[in-house]
Amino acid sequence: MKNFLLKDLLLITPPFTQLNTPYPATAYIKGFLNTKDISSYQTDLGLDVILELFSRNGIEKIFNTEVHLQEISENSQRIFALREEYLKTIDQVIHFLQGKNPTLARQICSMNFLPEASRFNQLDDMDFAFGNMGLQDKAKHLATLYLEDISDYIIENIDADFGFSRYAERLGKSANSFDELYLKLSGDQTFIDYFTLKILQEKLELVQPKLVCFSIPFPGNLYAGFRCAQFIKKHYPHIKTAMGGGFPNTELREVKDQRVFEFFDFITLDDGELPLELLCSNVLHPSEEAEYKRTFLIENQKVTYKNNSKRHDYKQADIGTPDYTDLKLDQYVSVIEIANPMHSLWSDGRWNKLTMAHGCYWGKCTFCDISLDYIKIYEPISAKILVDRMEELIQTTGETGFHFVDEAAPPALMREVALEILRRNLVVTWWTNIRFEKSFTRDLCYLLKISGCVAVSGGLEVASDRLLQLIDKGVSVEQVARVTRNFTEAGIMVHAYLMYGYPTQTIQETVDSLEMVRQMFEMGILQSGFWHQFAMTAHSPVGINPEEFGVTPVKEEILFANNDIDFKDKTGIDHSKFSFGLKKSLFNYMHGINFEFPLQDWFDFKIPRTQVHPDHIHDCLLDENQFGFKGNSKVVFLTKNVIAENRIKNKKKYSGPYTLLTFHLKTNIVKIDLEQDKAEWLMKVLEENSIENPKKVTAQQLKNQFEENFEDFELFWFSKPMQQLKENGVILSL
Repeated sequence: MKNFLLKDLLLITPPFTQLNTPYPATAYIKGFLNTKDISSYQTDLGLDVILELFSRNGIEKIFNTEVHLQEISENSQRIFALREEYLKTIDQVIHFLQGKNPTLARQICSMNFLPEASRFNQLDDMDFAFGNMGLQDKAKHLATLYLEDISDYIIENIDADFGFSRYAERLGKSANSFDELYLKLSGDQTFIDYFTLKILQEKLELVQPKLVCFSIPFPGNLYAGFRCAQFIKKHYPHIKTAMGGGFPNTELREVKDQRVFEFFDFITLDDGELPLELLCSNVLHPSEEAEYKRTFLIENQKVTYKNNSKRHDYKQADIGTPDYTDLKLDQYVSVIEIANPMHSLWSDGRWNKLTMAHGCYWGKCTFCDISLDYIKIYEPISAKILVDRMEELIQTTGETGFHFVDEAAPPALMREVALEILRRNLVVTWWTNIRFEKSFTRDLCYLLKISGCVAVSGGLEVASDRLLQLIDKGVSVEQVARVTRNFTEAGIMVHAYLMYGYPTQTIQETVDSLEMVRQMFEMGILQSGFWHQFAMTAHSPVGINPEEFGVTPVKEEILFANNDIDFKDKTGIDHSKFSFGLKKSLFNYMHGINFEFPLQDWFDFKIPRTQVHPDHIHDCLLDENQFGFKGNSKVVFLTKNVIAENRIKNKKKYSGPYTLLTFHLKTNIVKIDLEQDKAEWLMKVLEENSIENPKKVTAQQLKNQFEENFEDFELFWFSKPMQQLKENGVILSL
């Protein structure tokens, strides 16, 4: 007898997002549905398809697909000739990338185990990049090249739209019209569709849902979402289908084409919790007075936007903890594609994804979609609730890695989360996205590090103060340099998002921006970066008021997707020609080489000399006041391991009693001498204001307490012994 799960909702992430960790949207939604006692089942179809495709069975299907050997490339001929080797090794390699067979690393690194096609030609160039890698990482990189060789074969000979983390992405990108996507959906199923729809059918039979909800975060899983919805409409017409997620939230706010609703009954925008709760109610208990929240549907043969519910969206504290049940967490595949440290963090290892705050606390950057609710409405969650959720996720997933997927995590909340993690003695590893703002002092960065923060990424965008002002970034290059230095010195890796081609950007500014980036890498205060060409989006200040930024949009009629807008910049500069040189130079700088090359060497066309002084970044890091006293700064004492010994000194300069305080820190010992009465005062303060105490004392309160018994707090606070404690992280001012 067949087992049925019988859930009301089936939540699907269609192919493809990431290989190493589930895209979190369905887990967020399932966590919320649990709080409403709505039964649901979630599946990452992308992972299922990859595991079926990259198995002995799937590889057989690939090589059994007819090709004419005379007409295919030499690389494909080689892969086809080595097909037995691929069939023999594929299951072992996938097991290894799932972390289930670490001993295979030695075989893989022997360079005589995996069949090698053209992707392995990169290895000569890569030796310096991966020279310091551990055995496991090197093996992961080689196994990734092996999978990419198979992927190249699929793309060339079987399905041109295939990609590991995206499928038929071009059909979703800037598709103002639905025509091309509709035409593709009217045609025959693709090779990848065969795998996708077979697995979809199995899930539908198992779950027997009444509503199937597709989370579509990117253009790269739009086509597969539509293909799945089409299959449901054809074979299971009684099941309703809905679409939500990042793609409709940004691109489908003006959808008018009725043909879209041949596939989906509903498209919801922005936060999905309340819209989906109302949809469930309408589908499971139909009534005349149906209420909707931010939902497109067909009414009277027309595409209609319904927002007739008076109910408010849920507060972040009330949406529940993400629930990863049903997802095959032990079957995700860790890959290392390129030698970019942040990308390897992104694609290697399993991360529980959480959000510290809804929206962006800054919310001003002119290239960003700040007019949309997911950025505009800022609502942080309390540190206590966040760390409760972390503990819950550790219990349910067994994973202690966290990626906070915020637009920009707020520094004050990061501080509270770090303190809460330390109070609870949790061992976690985490990273997030930030703004490089001055709140990230040395002390705060150190606190984040000891709580488990290993990396941050943030937008330096265009390293030019004029353009940063135009972007309304709220930071200067000097400030970014200091903040990245603070993170680096604390041992936290820093990745910078870099931008070129911003409206009115001159060639001189592009060159100067590259020089700033070169100096930051040479100073060792940046470890990773990525250049993006500016794209104008419909919901950003530049897209809404293009004339204010010196650009002219190329208008198109919008019937389907609307986000990226073509435009003409009044400078007339072709910024795309800088792409190769910017990326090549960055690749070198990330590996600590060729800083001495003139910038001209990276480009095959003439560029002006930089106008940035060669020591500009070095000088930015110099003039800081070590002895500034901020009365409102919170003081945290981070050690309990202190041994006090009263002693007597007999020296010309000073003779009399003193106390030797010995602080046993994790990796070193700090010893300081203090007069006995001051040592007693400090020990008392350490005890009363330990990390366990949620009430933090301010510097002014300490000063007042000190001066009840002694004179001149500043002289004591900035004395050599106290500076030693601060430098070693015993005392932090936050």
